[in-house]
Amino acid sequence: MATFLYKLGRFAFRRRKLVALVWVALLAVAGFAASAAPAATSSSFSMPGTEAQKAFDLIDERFPGTSADGATARVVFKAPKGEKMTDKANKAEVKKVVAELRTSSDQVADVVDPYQVKAISQDRTIAYTQVSYKVSGMELDEKDCEALTEAAEQAEDSGLTVEIGGDALQAAPETGASEVIGVAIAAVVLVITFGALIAAGLPLLTALIGVGIGVSTITALSGVLDLGSTTATLATMIGLAVGIDYALFIVSRYRAELAEGRDREEAAGRATGTAGSAVVFAGLTVVIALVGLAVANIPMLSKMGFAAAGTVVIAVLIALTLIPALLGFAGNRVVGRKARKAAAAATAAGNGASGGNGEDGENGEAGQQGTLDKHGHKHAAEKPNMGTRWARFVLRHPVAVLLVGVMGLGAIAVPAASLELGLPDDGSQPTSTTQRKAYDLLSDGFGPGFNGPLLVVVDGDKAEADGTAKKISKLDGVAAVTPATYNKAGDTAMITVIPKDRPSSAETEELVHTIRDTSGDNVQVTGATAMNIDFSQRMNDALVPYLALVVGLAFLLLMVVFRSVLVPLKAALGFLLSVVAALGAVVAVFQWGWLGSLFGVEQTGPVMSMMPIFMVGVVFGLAMDYEVFLVTRMREAYVHGERPAQAIVTGFRHGARVVTAAAVIMIAVFAGFIGSSEQMVKMIGFGLAIAVLFDAFLVRMAIVPAVLALLGGKAWWLPRWLDKALPSVDVEGERLREMDGEQAADGDGRDEDDKERELVRA
Repeated sequence: MATFLYKLGRFAFRRRKLVALVWVALLAVAGFAASAAPAATSSSFSMPGTEAQKAFDLIDERFPGTSADGATARVVFKAPKGEKMTDKANKAEVKKVVAELRTSSDQVADVVDPYQVKAISQDRTIAYTQVSYKVSGMELDEKDCEALTEAAEQAEDSGLTVEIGGDALQAAPETGASEVIGVAIAAVVLVITFGALIAAGLPLLTALIGVGIGVSTITALSGVLDLGSTTATLATMIGLAVGIDYALFIVSRYRAELAEGRDREEAAGRATGTAGSAVVFAGLTVVIALVGLAVANIPMLSKMGFAAAGTVVIAVLIALTLIPALLGFAGNRVVGRKARKAAAAATAAGNGASGGNGEDGENGEAGQQGTLDKHGHKHAAEKPNMGTRWARFVLRHPVAVLLVGVMGLGAIAVPAASLELGLPDDGSQPTSTTQRKAYDLLSDGFGPGFNGPLLVVVDGDKAEADGTAKKISKLDGVAAVTPATYNKAGDTAMITVIPKDRPSSAETEELVHTIRDTSGDNVQVTGATAMNIDFSQRMNDALVPYLALVVGLAFLLLMVVFRSVLVPLKAALGFLLSVVAALGAVVAVFQWGWLGSLFGVEQTGPVMSMMPIFMVGVVFGLAMDYEVFLVTRMREAYVHGERPAQAIVTGFRHGARVVTAAAVIMIAVFAGFIGSSEQMVKMIGFGLAIAVLFDAFLVRMAIVPAVLALLGGKAWWLPRWLDKALPSVDVEGERLREMDGEQAADGDGRDEDDKERELVRA
């Protein structure tokens, strides 16, 4: 593989205009297709095989046109102090709002008159009307949401307090601000890391091009494949993350190759052949993690995973082709000004002969980083960097570092034992939002369970429906049961059950299970609350198979990369430790409320049910990026003759700074979402940021070298029969090292292309 990628890198460098033109053309085509495609709405949400989904399907079949899974809005009215909602003036104002809402949009399926259905609190101070729509909240037009808010504002002019709840005001995820913050921080980190604006700009430019192509393609296909706006949001987050990482790895290796005295084209080929091999395998682990989301058997989640995986593939291809091409355009400006001056001074003094031909006139960072001998050892005159010093510290105290790392993450992981899964409702919204205010008004007027009614569907006649309603009304945890509504044929009924507790409570979940367990097969429970419970259960059931699939496939992949059994095992165990610790931190902050005010958590509750599996998928991919890039350099040094301890130092000397920069960038990108007003987005941002922090700095930077130091040469042990069975992919670039020997034997170290170019220049 290294030889193929080496040739690909040199080709891209040499034919840089063609390569750049191809990628620009792809971006233009994707952008044009996206602009011509209809706007993304929301992917149809379904969970095949769950009782809630079966009930929704039965309602669509027996009650055509009811749109049981469509959006709803509850417009809640509160009378002024000393007045009642039954007063003549207030009643007239509410009826006026109801009439306006009925004609406000073609998407409105029904609007309930609170005075006809007695949707008024016992003290007569609070009333509500429910608006049902034919489509989901994210498929509503902006004018539909404006009609809701305008009706509320008109009622408020009369003195009523009016708030709006439900999912009709659910907007498509806002993108832009968080990404801009992440890109800005990434730019600063890259400038500090490379010390050159050109080198810092390349990863950002290529990552944005990759995301542009990926997201534009998703947008163009959204109508055909039923892809929602959330799919593009996930692809943007993942594509930006890995795109910067992969380009960063190759640019860093390119500068290191220049520092060894290679000319620019050769350095581009070597960087693509070595760091590019790590990028390919790191990308494969991310793709495995994202495609593996299909294990949950939720179409929307599967589509999100496949789309994000496609964006990762684009990022890998860009890193292997566009980066070498842009390095050709960048010239010697890819290194810092100080390094260029030092290289020029060395050349003028007669010491620059090994830095390539006169036209290139650059040996990269040799002036400030020193040079390497044929075995990759640095000259003694060079000052060790921070990565070298840290690696040597770990080698001196491996047991202490390992214990501190494992015990520290273990302590943080303790709250994960109390993990409760659920989906956020309006009760988790900030107290300043109209959704939260409507939620609180309904709780005050009708009880907390009123915000999460259960819809019971009875496939039977009137006698069966009445018997079911009577039985349910006697269950603990039930506040009220409404009379059954029948279809035209009279063979199916819908019963609304109001729980005593709030929708996300454990008591409400227990009530749903009780109704299902004590009723016959012809009785099914659905509604938003039941759907959330089923979704959480599906996510919980899928977590172990998903972990087994992703970690198992990645283990096999890493065995091929590292030619070892213990190194992949250590990588997988370290990842599990960091993810469980991150879940523990999420539980402590969002479920228990520890430091909640610091992160803007206004209402504690269960952790979003998608969080564990989503965190596993995203963080696993990024963690394996850092593992592959860092440990591949160690493996490379070990294969080329260094002792195990020295190989660890070599890996850290070359990789620690780059991995640190990549991790800081990712933490910044994810942490930008913590400022969101949406509890779900805030939780995702916090969970991913803290998981990357734990995995990059505690696992990869501390536990990994400590374990490798204790294992010594045994870390790279592989049974002989397995070594023969596994394919050889030459990630370490052994063939490239052999080419050095062949070129040295030829006497001038140049290949035929080098000689041909020199003749042309002459």
